[in-house]
Amino acid sequence: MRTDEKPSTSFLSRLGPGLVTGAADDDPSGIGTHSQVGAQFGYGLSWTFLFSFPLMVAIQEVAAEIGRVTGAGIARNMRRHYPRPLLVIMVGLLLIANIINLGADLAAMGAAVALLIGGPIGLYTLLFGVFCIIVEVALSYERYASVLKWATLSLFAYVAVVVVAQVPWGEALTSLVVPRIEWTGAYATAVVAILGTTISPYLFFWQAGQEIEEQKRHKVKPLCITPKEAGPELKRIRIDTLTGMAFSSIVSLAIVFATAATLHANGIRDIETSAQAAEALRPIAGNFAFALFALGIIGTGLLAVPVLAGSAAYAVTEMFGISGSLDAKPTKARLFYGTISVTTMLGVSLQYVGIDPARALYWAAVVNGVLAAPLMVMMMLIVRNPRAMGRLTLGRRATITGWIATGVMAVATIVFFATL
Repeated sequence: MRTDEKPSTSFLSRLGPGLVTGAADDDPSGIGTHSQVGAQFGYGLSWTFLFSFPLMVAIQEVAAEIGRVTGAGIARNMRRHYPRPLLVIMVGLLLIANIINLGADLAAMGAAVALLIGGPIGLYTLLFGVFCIIVEVALSYERYASVLKWATLSLFAYVAVVVVAQVPWGEALTSLVVPRIEWTGAYATAVVAILGTTISPYLFFWQAGQEIEEQKRHKVKPLCITPKEAGPELKRIRIDTLTGMAFSSIVSLAIVFATAATLHANGIRDIETSAQAAEALRPIAGNFAFALFALGIIGTGLLAVPVLAGSAAYAVTEMFGISGSLDAKPTKARLFYGTISVTTMLGVSLQYVGIDPARALYWAAVVNGVLAAPLMVMMMLIVRNPRAMGRLTLGRRATITGWIATGVMAVATIVFFATL
C-alpha cells in the first residue's frame, strides 16, 4: 500500500473479491439446482450447505492467496511450474463448462423477463448478453468492482421470499444439524449437484484474478516479494472469503427453504430451471413471492454472467502468458476482452440452436465434475510450492482443510459418474 494513503480498516472496505465470488456462486443455474433440491427433498438436504461451507471457504481462500501472494493467476502459475498439456486440458474444460453455464444463465434471465412482462425469450437472452459484454468492457475496474459489489444486494430477494413463504422454522433449522440420509441414486446425485454448484472451478480463477486486480489498483507488490505485509493482507482475504461464502450459503439455504415450504409442501417435486421455480411459486405463495424470485434470477444473472466470462478470460490470457485485466483498454487487451465477448455470445447462441437449458446444465455438471478435483489438486500443489509462494506457503491447518475439500470433491465426482 502506498505510504501516502491511510489504510481503510472498516469492515465493508475489506470486502471485495470474496464477497463478489460468493454472490456469483448463486447464479441462475445454481438457483435452479437449489430449487429442485427444495422441491424434491424438502428440508432433507439442508445439512449439506453447513457441511460444504468450510470446504468452499478453504478452497476459495487458497485461490485468493495464490493470486495475492504470487501476483499471478492459477493458470499462469500452472504455466510456470507444471506441464503445459495439463494446463491446456484444464483451461479447455473450463471454457466448455463456462460457455454452457453462460448459456443456461442467460436463458434463465430471458425466461424470467418473459414471465414478468411477456415477450420473446430469445431476444431478452441476446440483449442480456450484449449488455453484460458492454458493461464489462466499457467500465474501468474500479467502477466495475463497485457495480458488482452493489449487485450482490439482488440476492436479498431470496431472503425476502423466505419471509413470505411461511417456513416451519423448527423443522427447517433442525434439518441443518440432523441429516436425513436416503440411500438412493437420486439423493446421491442431489448431494453431488449441491457440491458442484457451491465449489465451482470458475470461481477459483475469478477470485485469484480479482486479487491481482486489487493489487494493481492499490499499486502494491505481490506478497512473495513483500512478505512483511502478509499478515494484514491474509487476514483481509480470510474475512472477505468467509463473508462471501457465508452470504452464498445463506442465500442457497433461503432458496431451499422457500421451495421446500411452498413447492414440496404442495406436492410439486420436479423443477428443472429457476424460471420454472418462479412460475410454480405464483399460485402457491402469491404474486409478490413470484416477482421477487424472478427479479432475483435477473439480478444474480447480471452478477454471475460477467464472472463466468471474466474467469474464462483470465484463464485464457494466463495460459498464453499474455497480460489481461479489466482495467486495461480494449485495444491493449484484445485477447482478454475477446474471450469475454466470444464466450458470452457462444452462451447466447445455445438459446438459438435448440439446446435445452436443463440438459445443458447437466453436461456442464459433467465437465465441472471432471475438472474440479484435478484443478483443486493443482491449486494445493501451487499453494504449498516455495518456488511459487516464496516463504508464504499455506500453513498446516489450512493445508489439511484444503486437501479434505479436494478429497470430498474427488469422492463426489466418482459418485456422480457412478449414478449416471
